[in-house]
Amino acid sequence: MSSLYKCTSKNIENAATALKNGYLVSFPTETVYGLGADPLNKKAISNIYRVKSRPTDHPLIVHISSSQNLEKWAQNIPNYAFLLAENFWPGPMTLILQRTNLAKNYITGGQDKVGIRVPNQKTALYLLTKFELIGGLGIAAPSANKFGAVSATSAEDVLDEIGDRLSLNDIVLNGGKCKVGLESTIIDCTRNTPSVLRPGAITIEMIEKITGIPIRLSSNKKIKVSGKFESHYSPKAKIFIGENAKPGDGFMALRTHPTPNGAIRLARPKDVDEFARQLYKSFRDADKRKIKNLFILMPEGTGLAAAVKDRVLKASKKT
Repeated sequence: MSSLYKCTSKNIENAATALKNGYLVSFPTETVYGLGADPLNKKAISNIYRVKSRPTDHPLIVHISSSQNLEKWAQNIPNYAFLLAENFWPGPMTLILQRTNLAKNYITGGQDKVGIRVPNQKTALYLLTKFELIGGLGIAAPSANKFGAVSATSAEDVLDEIGDRLSLNDIVLNGGKCKVGLESTIIDCTRNTPSVLRPGAITIEMIEKITGIPIRLSSNKKIKVSGKFESHYSPKAKIFIGENAKPGDGFMALRTHPTPNGAIRLARPKDVDEFARQLYKSFRDADKRKIKNLFILMPEGTGLAAAVKDRVLKASKKT
């Protein structure tokens, strides 16, 4: 089992060395915590799948330190993708692009496409930069949790979720709580026009403003990306949408909504941004308190509210 390490320069440099030596490193991003490995090391990547119990045909996202490294991993990049990278990287956005020979099948789930992102978090960027200085070309990293379960938004969440599956040589960097709290927006950039495969903090409205192209939320099941299964992000508690909580049930809503009589209030965020940051914490708190039913009154609207709705709907479809 790994221990928590403060995000000092020395510890981050040691984490870069651990990646080079084939070990796993969990690190903070602005979205959620990632579980990273050297994308050129097939054995290290297989350990990610083992730790997460993740299907091996489910692709990983390659994190890079700068858009200058994009063409090492992707080719035939459309102009609108460069526009998106210029405007939203570093940031909570993953681009799906045609892969180069550098992106092997064990990274892409056998697809001819690869997901790339530049995170907007100082520890993540420092780790990427230090890893590149010793020969790394990026870090392959899904979220640091068991497959299909609630994503980790703190280092403590990582240890709770997968700590017993990590080795003594693996490292968990403690960078505090994630600023966004929901996974990145995933955009398919393999066609003439982009489409959103997973909503996130980079909203459809923001993408349309930059590209000048009408954007749709795609249900294309031919492209495998993180979070596309119908059931995902699920706590042990059963998720219900609405405010019909009974005594003993968990409840989450914007602070303007009162708590149903006898319900256990898990969060009262002031706005949609805070709702997104507190969503997964509420899921975890419900499980820690052994709450069986959690009712969520979702914020209305588009933008980030659509991303919150996506995660809650998937969590509610747990079999």
